[in-house]
Amino acid sequence: MAVDLSLSWLGLEMESPLYNASGVMCRLREELDAVAASAAGALITKSCTLEAREGNPEPRYFSTPMGSINSMGLPNQGYPYYFQYAAEYDYSTGKPLFVSLSGMSLQDNLTMLQALDDLQLPCLPEVNLSCPNVPGKPQLGYDFAATAAALCAISRVYARPFGVKLPPYFDVAHFTQMAEVLNACENLRFVTCINSIGNGLVVDMDSESAVIKPKGGLGGLGGAYVLPTALANVREFSRLLDHKYVIGCGGIDSGAEAFMHILCGATAVQIGTCLHEEGVGAFSRIQSELSDIMEAKGYHALTDFRGKLKTL
Repeated sequence: MAVDLSLSWLGLEMESPLYNASGVMCRLREELDAVAASAAGALITKSCTLEAREGNPEPRYFSTPMGSINSMGLPNQGYPYYFQYAAEYDYSTGKPLFVSLSGMSLQDNLTMLQALDDLQLPCLPEVNLSCPNVPGKPQLGYDFAATAAALCAISRVYARPFGVKLPPYFDVAHFTQMAEVLNACENLRFVTCINSIGNGLVVDMDSESAVIKPKGGLGGLGGAYVLPTALANVREFSRLLDHKYVIGCGGIDSGAEAFMHILCGATAVQIGTCLHEEGVGAFSRIQSELSDIMEAKGYHALTDFRGKLKTL
């Protein structure tokens, strides 16, 4: 039985549900080109700001046996760099391009979205509501009233489909409250769950020290650490959102985790820590493993099991 990993959503066609998480292999044109040339089904740019940023001081990323901790501080080339890439991107490759935006203020995001709207490109913006690694800046996604106001303002400036990247939520009431906010925005068509779990701390026993420099060692957790939280967020928002797509992100290291995300309702999945550690070869490996799992279970297409998680 042939396994079909393709999917169609928002008028987009993807041959594979896998692509990079914003922040990994997406800061420079050469990295984006490498993802585009890989087995990934799409690609997304680094979350950009109005001006180029160097980001937080090194060391700001550390790999652990269970994943990673980072406090990058939004290092990026500034939005004109990524918009230029989007303007020159060859959309005939069949791999959709997403552009991630993470302005330092709502007005910054509106400025960038207005500029993107003026270009009338076939890429889709993903507005990052969940960057926990900029010192002194809270996550907008944890302020429901401010998020509602931001989405209304975005819709006035950008009347085309867009998505948001969300922080992880941990309380059932918060799932419901955020879903109400998201459902009220018609142009919001997809959400990405989750960004890293913020303000973790990894300690090195030998040196008795934190392992990253920014914020006294506090940083966002990724990899296996976050898989159960990511799956819960994907499952809950898949249940609660009306006519919107959920993109899974967090803890995907093999075909098994990709399968879990899709089983919980994810339309597609983004790969972060694993891609950072392994490189673009991770896409073909995970894709092959996912195909093998589907074949063993008798599934032909992603729709055969998407969102069909059983409960006890």
